[in-house]
Amino acid sequence: MDFLKRKIYIAGHKGMVGSSIWRLLKARGAESLIGTSSGDLDLRNQNAVSQFFKSEKPEIVIDAAAKVGGILANDNFPFEFLMDNLQIQNNLIDCALKENVDRFLFLGSSCVYPKKAIQPIKEEYLLSGSLEKTNESYAIAKIAGIKACEAIFLKKKRLFTSIMPSNLYGPFDNFDLNSSHVLPAMIRKFHESKINGNQPVKLWGTGTPMREFLHVEDLADAVIFLLDKTPTYHILNVGTGYDIEIKDLALMIQGVIGHEGEIIWDRNMPDGTHRKVMDVSKIKSMGWKPRLSLIEGITQTYKWYLQNIDKLKIVDMQL
Repeated sequence: MDFLKRKIYIAGHKGMVGSSIWRLLKARGAESLIGTSSGDLDLRNQNAVSQFFKSEKPEIVIDAAAKVGGILANDNFPFEFLMDNLQIQNNLIDCALKENVDRFLFLGSSCVYPKKAIQPIKEEYLLSGSLEKTNESYAIAKIAGIKACEAIFLKKKRLFTSIMPSNLYGPFDNFDLNSSHVLPAMIRKFHESKINGNQPVKLWGTGTPMREFLHVEDLADAVIFLLDKTPTYHILNVGTGYDIEIKDLALMIQGVIGHEGEIIWDRNMPDGTHRKVMDVSKIKSMGWKPRLSLIEGITQTYKWYLQNIDKLKIVDMQL
């Protein structure tokens, strides 16, 4: 792993994804990691990002920086999700290109694929249909980043590539009910209902949609696996290749937490895309596969939540 001796910049290194990649790179022996907090470097500021690249001169860049959230946050703040993410990724990609960064890895999302894509979703299905409306702004921003890296990879022959992880969860996830994704939101709801006398838990939609989940530590492992390869694809799906009905996910989380109350499905709330599972045959053929099963990952994440609940200081603030 010669890349471990090089200067690696992780944008968004304090977030769930970035921090997991940082920890694993450290554990694997990375010699020079760079990270900046949003207070020290506003990635939306083109001049500031340019000066950062000129002074730090990273050789490898991992773009794990993004404004993220669940259905409610995406639906309520489309402009912010579109503009902030465009500014962040455009500055990083453009400055990395201009400063001759050797390797750029852009982290996208499975939400970039069409709402009615054939299942399982292949990388080639990008832009083959309309998007899910509730996260359209975030998806459009990410697609722009993917296409920018694709253009650099194909036309400029530089190793700027993108990976599309499935729904992520794990330590340092967001448990704010106004902006979290489905799995961490369920963990919090079942836990709080359990400690309050096993009160009923109300969940969104019908519970019938199918979703694929990937533990963030498995994603970090995939990132390091790919950095040790010379890419032949400019875009790769990263996931388990298996999905689960949201109702079954709720029962699994309820069992891990030990909640004994009723589950109520609020059918007035949106379900989102009915099914979303990715074809991971390309990365699988390269020799990578996830290590944690879903039940193992949920159990580990709940243990982390219990250990850190006092530090999280969850307030449920609006964006």
